[in-house]
Amino acid sequence: MMKKVFQIPGAPAPIGPYSQAILVKGTLYISGQIPINPRTGKLNDQTIEYATHQVLKNIHSLLKEANMDFNNIVKCSIFLKDMANFEAVNKIYGEYFRSLPPARETVEVSKLPMDVDVEISCIAVAE
Repeated sequence: MMKKVFQIPGAPAPIGPYSQAILVKGTLYISGQIPINPRTGKLNDQTIEYATHQVLKNIHSLLKEANMDFNNIVKCSIFLKDMANFEAVNKIYGEYFRSLPPARETVEVSKLPMDVDVEISCIAVAE
């Protein structure tokens, strides 16, 4: 099996033993992204809206590296520390998926890396 490992400066460096993304046979598996600004290495989490935008920008950088965009995403998993943020996250998320949104689940979890409020992972397929 041939796999391409993504470690790019346009997305946050992993904070553990994992890759930012893996491309196998035209399918891109993007690891959970949290709201780290890759240029500064600091969290961009002043509000849930800022955090969600940063997460989706990080995902966009990885998609772009694989010559894909948000239309290639077929599945997302959203992890929230507080389901009370669902509406705000959903609104921002909808700005990135304007038509034919991917399959998705959103779950509340007790804790996320670096104690952030949101993490999103996804799977994208080349057309």
